[in-house]
Amino acid sequence: MKIVIAILMFSFIILFHELGHFLLAKKNGIRVNEFSLGLGPTIVGIKRGETKYSLKLLPFGGACAMEGEDSESEDARAFGNKSVWARMAVVFAGPAFNFILAFLLALVVIAIAGFDRPEIVGVMDGYPAQEAGLQAGDTITKLNHKKIHLYREISIYTFFHPDETITVQYLRDGQKYTCTMTPLYDEENERYMFGIYGSGERERGNVLEILQYSLYEVKYWIVTTVESLGMLVTGQVSVNELSGPVGIVKSIGDTYDEVKSSGALIVFLNLMNYSIMLTANLGVMNLLPLPALDGGRLFFLIIEAIRRKRINPEHEGMVHFAGIVLLMLLMVVVMFNDIRKLL
Repeated sequence: MKIVIAILMFSFIILFHELGHFLLAKKNGIRVNEFSLGLGPTIVGIKRGETKYSLKLLPFGGACAMEGEDSESEDARAFGNKSVWARMAVVFAGPAFNFILAFLLALVVIAIAGFDRPEIVGVMDGYPAQEAGLQAGDTITKLNHKKIHLYREISIYTFFHPDETITVQYLRDGQKYTCTMTPLYDEENERYMFGIYGSGERERGNVLEILQYSLYEVKYWIVTTVESLGMLVTGQVSVNELSGPVGIVKSIGDTYDEVKSSGALIVFLNLMNYSIMLTANLGVMNLLPLPALDGGRLFFLIIEAIRRKRINPEHEGMVHFAGIVLLMLLMVVVMFNDIRKLL
């Protein structure tokens, strides 16, 4: 059951991503030859009008195959024969739809479960927060130059900026105060801490607050993904710590097992939270300026817009093909690591 749930979640997120490409392609009069869910051989395909809608054997991935996307085409409705701005809109639509989906899911979660304000309910003895004079009831609003809206942002900031002196801005009785703290490494929890804790409860708000905090939720996951990629680039995180489809399915399954005894609503909210993280992550990853990814295609289109001359499609296609090969190799490595962790 949990594997089926994980595959359905993953498939829906990918399908929504490809739907962005599909709708913007249709909007710009581009011929879509095939819209598919999955990879590999076709299990079933139905043609409606000019487009074939297919379900592939492997349930990971998807595609919106447009005429003339990676090669020359005489068709006036081919992708390559549209304006550079139309093509940029189509390419960007996939990641954009991921962020839209994250926002819609966040609306559901926050409307039901509420949000976590960055309010302190207690201060630990012997930690920097106590020395700086923070008290229960204070609300943290900024860490260095980063605005804080969710309590989780405090922990994640210290995770990405360990052993770093941080200027903390907070509210007390409506007045702004500022102090400076350096997080202390906690051996028991194995992380850097200010020595504060929140209530762990989530607050329900009005319609405006639900919309506002849904945006904060999406922002939180986008920033977390970008910061994590930064750690990967700088070597603070190794490739062996990355998770692919197998690892993601296992994580979703583990989450399901942990909360299923708490009732259907808790299971639903936890899976929705996981989906918000996944779709925001997919949106960010696809915007990376790497060959074969949407970001790589946007990079070539931006160059074309600047030069006012299209790059040779064959040369661009070769670069993207090389990118696909490298991504497949990376996927094999990540999948191997996922399987090894299962054993």
